[in-house]
Amino acid sequence: MVIVAYRPKPGCAGALEALVREHVPCLRTLGLVTERPAQAMRAKDGTIVEVFEWEHGAIEAAHNSSRVADLWERFANTCEYVPLGELPEAEAMFAEFEPMPL
Repeated sequence: MVIVAYRPKPGCAGALEALVREHVPCLRTLGLVTERPAQAMRAKDGTIVEVFEWEHGAIEAAHNSSRVADLWERFANTCEYVPLGELPEAEAMFAEFEPMPL
Protein backbone atom coordinates (compact mmCIF):
# COMPACT_ATOMS: atom_id res chain seq x y z
CA MET A 1 0.00 0.00 0.00
CA VAL A 2 1.12 3.53 -0.66
CA ILE A 3 -0.12 6.84 0.69
CA VAL A 4 0.92 9.96 -1.18
CA ALA A 5 0.08 13.64 -0.61
CA TYR A 6 -0.11 16.11 -3.48
CA ARG A 7 -0.23 19.85 -2.68
CA PRO A 8 -1.58 21.75 -5.71
CA LYS A 9 0.49 24.55 -7.16
CA PRO A 10 -1.34 27.91 -7.35
CA GLY A 11 -4.17 27.76 -9.84
CA CYS A 12 -3.77 24.00 -10.39
CA ALA A 13 -6.29 22.49 -7.94
CA GLY A 14 -8.75 21.46 -10.66
CA ALA A 15 -6.06 19.99 -12.89
CA LEU A 16 -4.62 18.06 -9.95
CA GLU A 17 -8.01 16.65 -9.03
CA ALA A 18 -8.47 15.45 -12.62
CA LEU A 19 -5.02 13.82 -12.57
CA VAL A 20 -5.76 12.00 -9.33
CA ARG A 21 -8.94 10.62 -10.91
CA GLU A 22 -6.88 9.44 -13.91
CA HIS A 23 -3.89 8.08 -11.98
CA VAL A 24 -4.97 4.70 -10.59
CA PRO A 25 -7.14 3.78 -13.61
CA CYS A 26 -4.08 4.37 -15.82
CA LEU A 27 -1.87 2.27 -13.55
CA ARG A 28 -4.54 -0.41 -13.43
CA THR A 29 -4.80 -0.70 -17.24
CA LEU A 30 -1.04 -1.30 -17.26
CA GLY A 31 -1.37 -4.02 -14.60
CA LEU A 32 0.60 -2.03 -12.05
CA VAL A 33 -1.93 -1.75 -9.22
CA THR A 34 -4.27 -4.24 -7.61
CA GLU A 35 -8.04 -4.25 -7.86
CA ARG A 36 -8.29 -2.98 -4.28
CA PRO A 37 -10.31 0.26 -4.47
CA ALA A 38 -8.18 3.39 -4.29
CA GLN A 39 -9.12 6.22 -1.94
CA ALA A 40 -8.63 9.95 -2.28
CA MET A 41 -9.24 12.65 0.27
CA ARG A 42 -8.58 16.33 0.72
CA ALA A 43 -6.83 18.08 3.61
CA LYS A 44 -8.05 21.47 4.83
CA ASP A 45 -5.25 23.22 2.93
CA GLY A 46 -6.33 21.59 -0.38
CA THR A 47 -3.67 18.88 -0.38
CA ILE A 48 -4.99 15.65 -1.89
CA VAL A 49 -4.06 12.38 -0.22
CA GLU A 50 -4.26 9.23 -2.33
CA VAL A 51 -4.10 5.62 -1.11
CA PHE A 52 -3.65 2.64 -3.45
CA GLU A 53 -1.93 -0.74 -3.66
CA TRP A 54 0.88 -1.58 -6.08
CA GLU A 55 1.14 -5.03 -7.61
CA HIS A 56 4.27 -6.86 -6.45
CA GLY A 57 7.29 -5.43 -8.31
CA ALA A 58 5.19 -2.88 -10.19
CA ILE A 59 6.92 0.25 -8.90
CA GLU A 60 10.01 -0.58 -10.94
CA ALA A 61 7.87 -1.33 -14.01
CA ALA A 62 6.07 2.00 -13.60
CA HIS A 63 9.40 3.83 -13.79
CA ASN A 64 10.05 2.16 -17.15
CA SER A 65 6.67 3.07 -18.69
CA SER A 66 6.48 6.09 -21.01
CA ARG A 67 2.73 6.36 -20.31
CA VAL A 68 3.33 6.54 -16.56
CA ALA A 69 6.25 8.96 -17.05
CA ASP A 70 3.93 11.29 -18.96
CA LEU A 71 1.30 11.11 -16.23
CA TRP A 72 3.87 11.73 -13.50
CA GLU A 73 5.29 14.70 -15.45
CA ARG A 74 1.82 16.24 -15.45
CA PHE A 75 1.67 15.68 -11.68
CA ALA A 76 5.01 17.48 -11.32
CA ASN A 77 3.59 20.43 -13.27
CA THR A 78 0.49 20.72 -11.07
CA CYS A 79 1.63 19.83 -7.55
CA GLU A 80 4.33 19.40 -4.98
CA TYR A 81 4.68 16.02 -3.28
CA VAL A 82 4.63 16.52 0.48
CA PRO A 83 5.24 14.18 3.41
CA LEU A 84 2.09 13.25 5.30
CA GLY A 85 3.68 14.60 8.46
CA GLU A 86 3.47 18.13 7.02
CA LEU A 87 -0.32 18.01 7.08
CA PRO A 88 -1.88 19.36 10.30
CA GLU A 89 -4.37 16.48 10.14
CA ALA A 90 -1.49 14.02 10.63
CA GLU A 91 -0.89 15.41 14.12
CA ALA A 92 -4.28 14.18 15.35
CA MET A 93 -4.81 10.71 16.81
CA PHE A 94 -7.59 10.23 14.25
CA ALA A 95 -6.64 12.19 11.13
CA GLU A 96 -9.79 13.45 9.42
CA PHE A 97 -9.98 14.39 5.75
CA GLU A 98 -12.75 15.35 3.33
CA PRO A 99 -13.59 12.40 1.04
CA MET A 100 -12.94 12.99 -2.65
CA PRO A 101 -14.88 10.92 -5.18
CA LEU A 102 -12.76 9.10 -7.72
